[in-house]
Amino acid sequence: MNDEKLARLRAHDSNISRYRRLLKTNLSDIERRFLERRLSEERSAVESLVSSRSHPTD
Repeated sequence: MNDEKLARLRAHDSNISRYRRLLKTNLSDIERRFLERRLSEERSAVESLVSSRSHPTD
């Protein structure tokens, strides 16, 4: 795994942790839905990065 991909995974992981922490607080329905959607998007991004194959450069 290259450095850029690792950095992106760390950023997504940080965002996921932050959204989980925020979901434990007192939120309006709109805020909760927004955070749940963002959490889902971050998880999808992680899955995509992990499942993608690195292509060697020529």
